[in-house]
Amino acid sequence: MSTNPERAVSYVLSKYVTEYMDKDVLILSQKTLTQEAARMLRHYETDDIIVTDEERMPVGIVTDEDILSQVSDVTVYAETTTLKDIMSAPLITISEKATLQDALHKMRDEHVRKLPILSKKNHVIGMIFQTSIANAIRDATATSPRLLSPPVKAILGNLGFVLQFAGVLLLVPAIVATILEDTTTATGIYLTTVLLLVTGFFLNSYGEKSSLNLQQASILVFASLFLLTLFGTVPYLYVQPTDESSVEVFGNAFFSSAAGFTTGGISLYDKPEELSQSFTFYRSYTQLVGGMSFIYLVITAFYPESKLRSMRGFISGRTLHMKELFSTITIIFTVYIVIVAVLLYFFGERNIIDNFSLAMSTLATGGFLPNSEILHGLLWQETVILMGAMILGALPFTFHYAFVRKKFLAPKLGKEVLTYFAILGGGTILFVGISGLDPLQSAFYSVSASTTAGLQQESLAGLNAGAHTILMILMIIGGCGFSTAGGLKIFRLFHLRDCRAFFSKSRRNEMSSLSKKDLTATLIIILLFPIIAAITGLHLASSENVSYQDAFFESVGVITTGGLSAGVIDFETDPATKIVLGFLMIFGRLEIIAIIYIFVPKLS
Repeated sequence: MSTNPERAVSYVLSKYVTEYMDKDVLILSQKTLTQEAARMLRHYETDDIIVTDEERMPVGIVTDEDILSQVSDVTVYAETTTLKDIMSAPLITISEKATLQDALHKMRDEHVRKLPILSKKNHVIGMIFQTSIANAIRDATATSPRLLSPPVKAILGNLGFVLQFAGVLLLVPAIVATILEDTTTATGIYLTTVLLLVTGFFLNSYGEKSSLNLQQASILVFASLFLLTLFGTVPYLYVQPTDESSVEVFGNAFFSSAAGFTTGGISLYDKPEELSQSFTFYRSYTQLVGGMSFIYLVITAFYPESKLRSMRGFISGRTLHMKELFSTITIIFTVYIVIVAVLLYFFGERNIIDNFSLAMSTLATGGFLPNSEILHGLLWQETVILMGAMILGALPFTFHYAFVRKKFLAPKLGKEVLTYFAILGGGTILFVGISGLDPLQSAFYSVSASTTAGLQQESLAGLNAGAHTILMILMIIGGCGFSTAGGLKIFRLFHLRDCRAFFSKSRRNEMSSLSKKDLTATLIIILLFPIIAAITGLHLASSENVSYQDAFFESVGVITTGGLSAGVIDFETDPATKIVLGFLMIFGRLEIIAIIYIFVPKLS
C-alpha cells in the first residue's frame, strides 16, 4: 500500500481527464434512426451514443437504456424514430484540460456518472466515467512506494521544461557573441545553455508534466529562478579576473546573475563598457529571459490551463490556451524591443547592439546598462521613450494581450492600470517638489522606481530623506500583476478594502475563505518587504560603513528587485553578503509569499 494515501489520491485527482478517458466513443447524427443506432451499439459493443447536429457539434446523449425504455416496440417505432426524439439534452460535457477532481465535482453537481470530453474546437474526443476515476484512485492507494513521490515527479517534470525553455532562449546571446567573435563570452554562454538543456532533459526523464498545487508551484518557481541564477554564473566566471579568491569570484558572479534573472538590476560594474559588447548584451538578455520566464512560470504553475477560464472577461472575454499565451507574449515583447531600440538609434545614433541591450533591460524592468555613459546627455525624446518602455514593462501582460486583441481595456484590467497610473502620478508630483531635481529627471526616477526598472544616471545617495522615502514606497508597491515588475503589485492593494471586515469578529465570518487568504497574503507581504529591507539595511550600514538611510534605500532596491542604488554594494562587499543578497533578490522576485507557501502550506 502507498505510505501516504492522501497525497497519492490528491496527485491522481490533479491529472487531466484525457489521461483516463475512453477514446472509443460512438458519435452519430441526430437524424440517425433508432433502429440503426441500436445496430451500431451492438456492433461496437458500447452503451452510449453522442448525438451531433448538422454542424457536427455535440448536442445530446443516448444510452442503450434510452432506446429500450423509449422505443417500446423496436420493429415498429424504431423505423421512424430518430435519435433527436429520444436523446438527453443539453449535453453535459467537460474540457480536455479539466482534472479528474473537476470531473468528480461536475458529476456530483449534475448527478451524472459519465462526461463527454471536448477539445478546444468543441469536438468530442473521449468519455470519462466515474468508475474509471474510482479505479485510478484505488490503484494509486494500492501502489507500492516509489523512489520519487508523484508530487516530486510533477515538480521535476515542470522544472525540466522551464530549464530547457531557458536554454533554448539563451542561444540568442551565444550566437551574437559568436558573430562578434568574442570567444570567451560565447564559450561561457554555450556552456550555460548546455547545462540548462542537459539538466532539463535529465529532470524530464525522472519527472512528468502534471498540474501542481500552490505549495508545489511555489517550489517550482523558486527552484527555477535559483537554477537559472546558478547556471547563469558561468559566463561571469569566464570574464572576471582570476586574481581574486574563488569565493569572491563566485560571490560576484552569483550576485550579478541573480540581478539579471530576477530583473533586480543592481550592477557591480561601474563601467560596463570595459566589458565586451556581447557580454553586456548577454546581461541585458538575462533580464528579458527572467522577466518573461517569470510570467510564463506564474501562468503555468499558479494558473494551469483548466483555471484560465476565470480570466474570461479579464482578457478578451474568452477562454485562453497556453500556447496562445506563450506565443503572444513572446511576439509582443519582441515587437516592443525592436521599436524601442530603433527609436533610440534614430534619436541618439548609438551603437545598435547597445540600443537593443538597453531596450531589453528597460522593457524587462531590469536596469542593466550596456555602458555607464548611455543615459548621460539624453535628449528629452530619448528620456520619454525609456519612460514609456519602463511603464510598458510594469503593465500587466493582460493589458498587452487585450491591446493586441483589440479589446483594449476590460473593466477589471482597467481598474488596476488606472490605479497604477494614479499612484505613479501622485508619487511623481511629490518627488518633483521634494527632490530638487528638474521635472523631467524627477519623472524619470519616479517611473524607474514604480516600475522597479532601476535605471539611473548617477548614485542616489545624495537625495534627502523625503525623496528617498517616496522612491522606496514606489519600489515596494511596484507594478501590476502579470508584469515583469517586482514589488507588492497593485492588484493586492485592492485586497486592503476588506481589512475592516477581516479584523471585525462579526463581519469576518461573512468573508469567503478565498478573500481571507488573499488579504492574509497581502498583509504578510506588506509587512515583510520593509522588515527584511530594514534588517538588511542594518547589516549593510555596519559592514559597508555607510549611513543607515543609504543602506536602507539599497536594501529596498534589492528585496523589491527595484534596482535603484545609493552605491552601497560593490566589488568590495563581502562575498557572503553578496550571495545572501542574491537570494534576497530571488525571494523578492517571488514576492516573498511563494516562500511562505513552501513552508506554511496551510496558508495556500
